[in-house]
Order: sequence, then C-alpha cells, then structure tokens
Amino acid sequence: MALTQEQRTQVVERWGDMVYRLALARTASVPDAEDVFQEVFLRYFRHEERFQSDEYRKAWLLRCTINRCKSLLASPWRKRVVPLETAEEVGVEDDYREVYGTVLSLPEKYRAVIHLHYFEGLSVAEMAAALNSTEGTVKSQLSRGRALLRDMLMEVEL
Repeated sequence: MALTQEQRTQVVERWGDMVYRLALARTASVPDAEDVFQEVFLRYFRHEERFQSDEYRKAWLLRCTINRCKSLLASPWRKRVVPLETAEEVGVEDDYREVYGTVLSLPEKYRAVIHLHYFEGLSVAEMAAALNSTEGTVKSQLSRGRALLRDMLMEVEL
C-alpha cells in the first residue's frame, strides 16, 4: 500500500534531520549531503511497504545513508573535482556549532562514530550494525575519535 503525499511529507519531516546530519557528517559537504538525502528518501519511498516498525525504519535509513555516502565518496567523478564550498553546520544548535565544526574536521572513520553516538544517540551495538562493523572496531574508533576531538578542542581554547 503506497503512502499518500501527506504521509510522505510526515516521514521526511520526522526522519529528514537525522538522514541529513549523518550525510553531512560523512561527506563534509552540504551539496553532497543534500544529494545523499534525496537518494535515501527516493529509495525509501520505493520500498516503503517493507517497514513494520519505527526501529526497523530508522536502522534502514541509517544504513542506506551510510551506503549512499560510501558510494558517493568512492565515485571516480568525485576524485576529479574540487568542492565549491565547505560544510556548514546546518541543523546544529548554536551551542554546538563550534564543536560540530571540529567534529567535521575529524578523519571520516572517527567523524561517523562520533556523530552517530553523540548527535543521533546510538549505542555501540547500533553503530556497529549501521556501519557494518564489529563492536570492538566501533569502540576503538569512538575512543580514538574522542581523544582526537578532545585534543583538537583543547588547541582551539589555547
């Protein structure tokens, strides 16, 4: 059973910020994050009948966003172009803009786990499932990412 236009709008309003923020954290580019956002929801609406619960829907949206980001970042076209702008901290509260800007400057593997943990509230097990990784790897990346983020933030304060 297909969703009505109003129901589709409600889905995007409910889950759109999460998808966009994750795409921005993974790509560090506003235009790329917007492209990923559109692709994820196009795929979602093609397969909307498969979702039985919000938990499954959230996991699918996170996994799809991560996969679309990986595909975009691995694209041969991307290796031949230079971005016109840097990432903005869109959708981030004013209190967190400086910290989020620093998160975006982390290496991609740390940026993803930091974002998923602190901005999306995922547990280590949920992050491991979303990133198609082991819990041990996620814990290591989270620990190293925190240490790197702490060092970077201390440098900013000096």
